[in-house]
Amino acid sequence: MRHLIATLLLVACACAHGAPPGLDERLASPDGHIVLGLQQKMAEDGRRTLVYKVSYDGEPVIRESLLELRLDNHLSESAMALPIDRHARWFENLRVTGVRRSGHDSIWTPVTGERARIRDHYQALTVDLEKDDNPTYKLSVEVRAYDEGVALRFAFPENAKGSYYRIVGEDTEFALPAGTRAWFHGWAQGPYRLLPLRDWPDQSERPLTLELPNGLHVALLEARMVDYARTKFKLSPDKPDTLVTAMNDPADLISPFATPWRGIMIARRPGQLVENNFFILNLNDPARIADTSFIKPGKIMRVMTLTTAAAKANIDFAARHKLQYVLFDWKWYGPAFSFSSDATKVAIPDFDLPAIIAYAKERGIGVWLYVNQQALLAQSDTLFQTYRDWGVKGVKFGFVQVGSQRWTTWIEKAIEQAAAAGIMVNIHDDWRPTGEQRTWPNLVTAEGIRGNEEMPDATHNTVLPFVRYLAGAADYTICYYDPRIKTTHAHQLALAVVYYSPLQTLYWYDRPELSQDEPELAFWDRIPTVWDETRVLDGYPGRDVTVARRSGEQWFIGSITNDDARHVSVRLDFLPPGRRYEATFYVDDARVPTRTHVGIHTRVVDASTVLALDLAASGGQAIWLRPAP
Repeated sequence: MRHLIATLLLVACACAHGAPPGLDERLASPDGHIVLGLQQKMAEDGRRTLVYKVSYDGEPVIRESLLELRLDNHLSESAMALPIDRHARWFENLRVTGVRRSGHDSIWTPVTGERARIRDHYQALTVDLEKDDNPTYKLSVEVRAYDEGVALRFAFPENAKGSYYRIVGEDTEFALPAGTRAWFHGWAQGPYRLLPLRDWPDQSERPLTLELPNGLHVALLEARMVDYARTKFKLSPDKPDTLVTAMNDPADLISPFATPWRGIMIARRPGQLVENNFFILNLNDPARIADTSFIKPGKIMRVMTLTTAAAKANIDFAARHKLQYVLFDWKWYGPAFSFSSDATKVAIPDFDLPAIIAYAKERGIGVWLYVNQQALLAQSDTLFQTYRDWGVKGVKFGFVQVGSQRWTTWIEKAIEQAAAAGIMVNIHDDWRPTGEQRTWPNLVTAEGIRGNEEMPDATHNTVLPFVRYLAGAADYTICYYDPRIKTTHAHQLALAVVYYSPLQTLYWYDRPELSQDEPELAFWDRIPTVWDETRVLDGYPGRDVTVARRSGEQWFIGSITNDDARHVSVRLDFLPPGRRYEATFYVDDARVPTRTHVGIHTRVVDASTVLALDLAASGGQAIWLRPAP
């Protein structure tokens, strides 16, 4: 009998310490290609941890990776007894209290966008958990699986006994297949380098595009980051080929709340990432603006000389070339970095802003104003209403601070204040969107990009669609006449198709007197800034990219190459069968006797046509298609 009792006790101990925990769930995308597994795993020291992994058609995308938050409050007694480097880990030894599954499938219409309608279709899994030794400490892990990728976040229910949470670190891991390379960029306006993970010099920005050795293309991104600290990606100090989220600083939150979504986009070809960039929008809340009639997309140019005469000359040029807006940038109200400057008063001579706004309105041109963060901080409670009364259409936020929860929350509030006054917003410098333009569509564009202000080369330009533009519209500030441009002029023309921005800046460093109204400017005159349909016909980051966009019955195609000359074949099989189109080509041609050397020719095409584009080094082509008579 004693031997039997001892044996039973040994079996009981083995079951208690070695048996697998109760969580082992799988969630598949609607088309079944993507599968995410979520498990609790027993560590060697007896702790239960939460892990996940992701596959695409059975191929590994994310190997088994840890999910973890670190808090410096809401800690159980057992957690407090651990060493300081571990006691704040919140996901150890959680007990599963429920598993819920659901699905969602809807269509929504963006106010402005790269497509007329967006499908929001996913399968969802929610796992409810609580602390073993204190069930008042609860959270849920929420997972969504789309055909475009997967996303997960952590949600904390209302806790009346302790509503305040201080998250000091979010240590979600992304364990990648050996040999993965990443388009590393250390800051939002930085250059890109394709690096093996082991060669990273520092943390990398998001979205982060990865090339897996199995040929898959993956993008890691952050979505719905509205009351939290920005998160970049860093290398794990002890696990090879593993990235870890790196919060800028702690986040102080009141329950109920949810952390930002960690998104993982997956595609067979890199162009699919671009075509599926609505993924980040679907992870954000629907629009909170009841009347969006004031949100009017369009093309804009910056006024380089701030005088009344120069302003009127720019307005005349804008009207002649079918632009919708002009921007008055930098110091019109005084020293931008000083709190003593009043952004409701003109502080420079010979700049009659009321007369300029009236002159612009008579010619169908709207006015945007630049305002630096100091003035926004001091005056935003009334500033946007004042600008609305003046007839101003939009405000460009300048030199905003980024990273901390404080500045994230402040920017969100400022966008909302602008929306309440019927003012559109463009945020410049190092800030990047995380899909909040779905919730606040008055946020029509943002910088967070190494654009033409920095005069990047053509190779850099071919990378941007596959990385920065996965986060949404970007204000690249396209130029045309500036002699510092490192690309051809046909390349610049094509950028207005390749790059998406409802507020598309053209002629950034240009002045009307520099223009001779070259005939190829007709392409920019005609092009819209929002679209009914978008297709990436070909491309690879750092090599080339060809994009086709439709507005009504017209198509616009932009094709650019890197620093090397290239031959590109473009199939037009996306056109309706049986219909003929007249195509106008704007091409680099050194024989054309203009300063810009852009040639123009026309031919008839249809769905069976295969275009042979010869792109000059650092060059491109722009093509306009409309139904043939």
